[in-house]
Amino acid sequence: MAPMGLIEKMYGGTALVDAVNGLISDGLNNYVKENKMDLIGEPMPDMDGKKQVDWDKDQVFEFSFEVAVRPEIKLALGKSDKVTNYKLTTTPEALQQYKEDTLRQFGSLVDTEKAGDDDFMVVDLEQGEKKVEKSYISLKTMDAKTKKTFKGKKKGDEFEVDVVKCFPNEVDRASMLRIKKEEFDASNPIYKITVQEVKTFKPAEESQDLYDRLFGKDKVKDSAAFDKELEAKLVAEYAQQSDFRLRRDLVDYLVKKADVELPENFLKKWLFSINEGKFTMEQIEAEFPLFLQDYRWQMIVRNICENQKIEIKKEDLLAQAKAMTASQFAMYGMTNVPDEQLSQYAEQLINNEKEINRIYEKCEEDKVLDYVKSVITINDKEITQEDLVKLNAKEATKEATKETTKKAPAKKTAAKKAPAKKAEKPVEE
Repeated sequence: MAPMGLIEKMYGGTALVDAVNGLISDGLNNYVKENKMDLIGEPMPDMDGKKQVDWDKDQVFEFSFEVAVRPEIKLALGKSDKVTNYKLTTTPEALQQYKEDTLRQFGSLVDTEKAGDDDFMVVDLEQGEKKVEKSYISLKTMDAKTKKTFKGKKKGDEFEVDVVKCFPNEVDRASMLRIKKEEFDASNPIYKITVQEVKTFKPAEESQDLYDRLFGKDKVKDSAAFDKELEAKLVAEYAQQSDFRLRRDLVDYLVKKADVELPENFLKKWLFSINEGKFTMEQIEAEFPLFLQDYRWQMIVRNICENQKIEIKKEDLLAQAKAMTASQFAMYGMTNVPDEQLSQYAEQLINNEKEINRIYEKCEEDKVLDYVKSVITINDKEITQEDLVKLNAKEATKEATKETTKKAPAKKTAAKKAPAKKAEKPVEE
């Protein structure tokens, strides 16, 4: 019974916008399908220099969108493509260090007579009527000057300290005094300390209990077998490190060889839009090189999968999930988890919507890299852990220098403006 004019006034604008948005969405989708366009990201409204829509007066509505078309990847691989596989070799020194690290990992705090450079204290702190009992202090984290105040102290020793000078970190100081940092009275920082205990860290000693904790009950029974098992663990860890390095070098090589050109300005705008204000454009700029590397790699993986007809089956997903589960258990020292239990966890993982994409992508990457390794030349080169660390550090320094050079400001003597950038390709309206 309401007049049509009133209905139009109240709801006409909203209905019109909804209808137009529906037509735009259908039009874009149909255009992309009809032209068989493989897009990067999603269509973006082109706001630059376009006429503003007057929803009350316009009879014809015109909208413009930017779309980025995925470029064709041409990646021919053969034996002339060469990548180095750095194979870590064990040395007596590395084995000894690994053994010491393992014993330290299972060590414990024990009483000692005097506090040394890396020791710990349990103390009472007093200031008038204030008293804090059994507070924990580590000499290891102290600067050299403060350490002199505490080094050599024994159980029962009493002395005064300026807690502001000795413990400049407000959070650590408040934790030691068991107060909020805002409650600390900086005008009266002198406290009397009474040493209740002095502790030192002692590595674990070889014993049957330690052998059982590390390798399972009665699997290792003497020092010789212990050394042999540790060497096997170190070799396995080295193999993982070598594999990680090879994967990284293969990805870098393929991304560089493919040299995929992307519409960077479009991608920055798209990232800013889809994140809906979660990141500023400055933050996107800072992380953009990593995004480009990862995005190019994803495109290469997709290209090789399509060209080589690589498929991911359920057994691939289960095997990957099982390996990931075993690795997670190993991080907590659980290296002897029954196979049946690992299979159960793997089944749960591939049925988890949050995990399945990550597992699928890892399977794809593994199969792609296996294919690449089968068609190019992999040159093995033996290297020690120490030399690999030096090599990685050297390469990281080179990359940092490149980035610094890129960001260096132009010299003030340059009178001419830099030429305008070429339009990003491929972009269509």
